[in-house]
Amino acid sequence: MSKFDDSLESGVHRQLQSLIGNWEGTTKTWFEPDVLADESAVKGSIKAILGGAFLLHEYKGSLDGKPFDGIAIYGFDIPNNTFQSAWIDSFHMGTGIMLSNGSPTANGFSVLGSYSVPEYPAPWNWRTTAELTDPDTLVITAYNISPEGQEDKATETVYKRVG
Repeated sequence: MSKFDDSLESGVHRQLQSLIGNWEGTTKTWFEPDVLADESAVKGSIKAILGGAFLLHEYKGSLDGKPFDGIAIYGFDIPNNTFQSAWIDSFHMGTGIMLSNGSPTANGFSVLGSYSVPEYPAPWNWRTTAELTDPDTLVITAYNISPEGQEDKATETVYKRVG
């Protein structure tokens, strides 16, 4: 049995499979600390791809009444003991792809990526956590981290399983 087969049977990849399903919920967005900018409905689906090695998360929501959608791929790199994600969306990322690395947690994962834009040439970090708080509740939270290390909540999606 391969390390991947072991992981799929009783390790991190098995844990990831618990995120598979259709989800609906609410996303909150903050552009400045503690000032809620938007709260809107979101629908998502998470499915296994490439034989369970990765998860594909596709979602649709709105921000300030304008529709947006996004895609994330989540995976666990067994040889490097690292959780990884690749994230794109039609609002936050523009034409960029955020690659993030991190660790599995008791009920999900935590990954850290970075981005920069011409207005802010020093890179900012973006930490994303996903936690299955119970079998039918998934909370995905992202934190914006300034170059000086100030971390503030940027988005929080609370999903309920719908199938």
